[in-house]
Formats: sequence, structure tokens, C-alpha cells
Amino acid sequence: MDQHLLRIATEVLGRPYPYSSGHVATGPDDTDITPHLLHPSFHGALDWHSSVHMQWSLVRLLGPYAAAPGPVAPSPEAVAARQLLEERLTPENLAVEAAYLRERPSFERPYGWAWAALLGAAVREEPAWAGAMAPVVDVVADHVLAWLPRQAYPVRHGKHQNDAFGLLLLHRAYRELGREDVVSAVRTAARDWFVGDGPASTADEPSGTDFLSPALTEAVLMQEVLGEEFDPWLAAFLPGLGEGAHAHLLEPPTVLDPGDGQGAHLLGLALSRAWQLRALARSLPDRPAGILRQSADRQVAAVLPHVTGGDFMATHWLVSFLLLARE
Repeated sequence: MDQHLLRIATEVLGRPYPYSSGHVATGPDDTDITPHLLHPSFHGALDWHSSVHMQWSLVRLLGPYAAAPGPVAPSPEAVAARQLLEERLTPENLAVEAAYLRERPSFERPYGWAWAALLGAAVREEPAWAGAMAPVVDVVADHVLAWLPRQAYPVRHGKHQNDAFGLLLLHRAYRELGREDVVSAVRTAARDWFVGDGPASTADEPSGTDFLSPALTEAVLMQEVLGEEFDPWLAAFLPGLGEGAHAHLLEPPTVLDPGDGQGAHLLGLALSRAWQLRALARSLPDRPAGILRQSADRQVAAVLPHVTGGDFMATHWLVSFLLLARE
């Protein structure tokens, strides 16, 4: 399976078009959106953030083969994946990406920021890639520290701007990178925005193009942030989870058109739910925990054919969410 996922991720990263640019032109001389010229590291896979997190997927799937061959010869899929990363994650390319981010402090906030930080954390043990990624990791950290004190309310919907998801990945990444200043800022924002929530109303989930459950995403963020305070918070926020309440979150979402880019978001919703339900199961008693784990298995099984053999609008990004669902 992992070799197949490596092949899929490498193939979509090598596909320049279709391309969805988030570029905001600053003038008539700033209109060239040729993917590899605009973003020499993070092109392919439809858009900037998907390119970032599919490269994170390659690093995760390669494991010990990520930076250099080991005593066991890597597979052809691993060789191709590593070659792509070596071509993309160079100091020259990533300097361009860092400069672009610094000049545009709202670009990809917070979703793309979070994935970029997570990629930086994933390569932290490999000196060449870690050094090349450092300017991107640093500019994202600067943006996070400048942004959080300026935003009074969180974005709560189930798509890219969901702030709980962004904070969750940022918290993980900068904790692994040893940036306590960013970790502390994320924890403060999470508490300010979410600690008083509950009970959550999940009756209107999902919306038609969600790939995140707002309630489950918030809960997993607070699981990481609250420590010993989390169990009573969860009981107040999602009472009865795994015991009959919120049962619609435990069934795979209905996807009528998986070839439509927005419809394909619901495939990702099944995977992000699976990831988050497994995480929350660790904080629940055996019986409800088992129900959540069974739900996670069902949701992954329902979507797996689309991850491995679906339309490009699914394959260009779902590998990353499958890897989260396997945590």
C-alpha cells in the first residue's frame, strides 16, 4: 500500500496542470502564474497547499529512506519520490518560497502555513532539507506570532480557513521544532477562542463542501492543549460522543460527485473524521472508544478506493489525509 501511495503522490506532484493559483497580483508586471516559476518548490498537485502537504506525505511514507538510501535498496517508488524532494527542497527554491510568503502575509493563512510548518518538522532530522526549509519555517512562525493577537474570533467552518485545524498542525510542528514562543502563542489563542465552548451543536454538519468537522477538529486541538483539563471539557463540549449522541458524525458522508473538486472535499471529511475519532477515543472509556474506532475504520474503508484510484480532484490531496487517519 505505501508504495502505491508513494507513486500516487509523486505523480500528482509532477503534474503541473490543472493549476489553481492563490496569487494576488500587485501590478501589471506581477501576473505570471506559471506554476514552477511562481513556486519552484511547491507546484504540482493543483495548488500550493496541496503541493506542500503531498511533499509532507512523501517524507512520511519514505521514513528512513527520506534523505538517503539505507542498507536495504529502496523501491523504484521511493527512488522517484526522493528524487522529487531533492529537486524541490533546495535552498534556492525555498528562498523564493520564503520571500513570497514574507511579501504576502495573508497568503495561505492558516492552512498552508500549518502544512509548511509540518513539512519543516518532518525533515528536521535531515540537515540539508532542514536547513533549506528553515527560512520558510521562520517566516511562517513570524506570521503566526503577528496574526494571532490581531484576530478576535476563530473561523469555525469546515474548510481551509478553519482555525482549529491550523492551530492543531502549527502546535504539533513548532513543538517538534522547539519553538516554544509559537507553541505558547497557539495555546493562548486556542484557550481564548475555544475553552468556553459547549455543548457543541453538530446537527448542521456537514456542510456540502466540508473536509473537516468543526466540532471534532476543535476537540482534537483542545485535547492537545488542555492536558488534564481535557476530559471534563470534552464531556461538556460533545456530551454522549460514542454513546448515541452525534451519531451522524460516525457514518461516512454521502458523496454524489467525487470528480467535482468541492464534492471531493467530503471524501477528505471521512478521513479527517477517522483521524480525529481515533484521537478522541484515547480519552474515552472502552465502550464509546471502541465505537469511535469502528466508525473510523468504516469511514476510511468507504473512501480508500478514491484515494488510490479516484479522479485527480481526489488523488491530488487525499493521501495526506489518509496518513493522518492512520495515526
